[in-house]
Amino acid sequence: MTAYRAHRAGGASRPALILLTALAPISWGTTYAVTTEFLPADRPLFTGLMRALPAGLLLLAVARVLPRGAWWWKSAVLGALNIGAFFPLLFLSAYRLPGGMAAVVGSVGPLFVVGLSALLLGQRPTVRNMLTGVVAAFGVSLVVLKAAGALDVVGVLAALASAASMSAGTVMTKRWGRPDGVGPLALTGWQLTAGGLLIAPLALLIEGAPPALDGRATVGYLYLALANTAVAYWLWFRGIGRLSATQVTFLGPLSPLTAAVVGWAALGQALTPVQLAGMVLAFGATVVGQIGSRPKVQRPFSSAEDKGRKDSMDVTGLALRR
Repeated sequence: MTAYRAHRAGGASRPALILLTALAPISWGTTYAVTTEFLPADRPLFTGLMRALPAGLLLLAVARVLPRGAWWWKSAVLGALNIGAFFPLLFLSAYRLPGGMAAVVGSVGPLFVVGLSALLLGQRPTVRNMLTGVVAAFGVSLVVLKAAGALDVVGVLAALASAASMSAGTVMTKRWGRPDGVGPLALTGWQLTAGGLLIAPLALLIEGAPPALDGRATVGYLYLALANTAVAYWLWFRGIGRLSATQVTFLGPLSPLTAAVVGWAALGQALTPVQLAGMVLAFGATVVGQIGSRPKVQRPFSSAEDKGRKDSMDVTGLALRR
């Protein structure tokens, strides 16, 4: 009954909640332009460190909850998959590929998630969601056709590896759930901090001392750590807790679409009619994903085991994080 009243109370603000949650993938779509235009060149490890560790420490200070027991090593594993490997690979692809292409190659993450979830969690996607996801993926793939003749192999492999790393981390997050009484904010802080601490020695050994930062680079790193990571991740997890998993999942294409639009508007990258058609398809799939399902009313969870099951209802909602 309590859950039903909460659901009814939140119904009037649902469009606003969807819009707020959509700000997360929109923000992640600006990562590539910020990386190439504001940050020091060829420093993917240092850039990943500056995005992860400050944001993680900030969220830890806000949540004021530390891991306990087995969650110390579980947080380290999740932090390595979702952050420690994902961020450097993501920025390596951003340095070597046009923004729209890097984002679109990375958007194959949901396909990895579907396979891993079927293998590890026994979850079977619905035909309708699969078709909508295929349309979205096809649409965003059209956005990068103009650059098909100038593919950077290392950049493409880095983008694919980053998507695979995040997908594996997403499935393991769903498999393990969350500790009783711990919310998404604290869990995200644990992972960002663990991932940042993993990146730090690698950045020092491979890239050497941190580069000198001018005002432009400082602004870029502040944006990535605060708006692009700490705030955006909080909005994303807040949306996952209040919207259906399908609704959140199909906000993901907004990230590569934003990257393409920013590349056109700010960087002078031309958009062909085929690319525009792809953007329409992907955006249409995003809209269908919002109106085609309703969040189920759930009873309150009374135990840590039930809470873990709640976290494991769907594995695709986190796959398009950027």
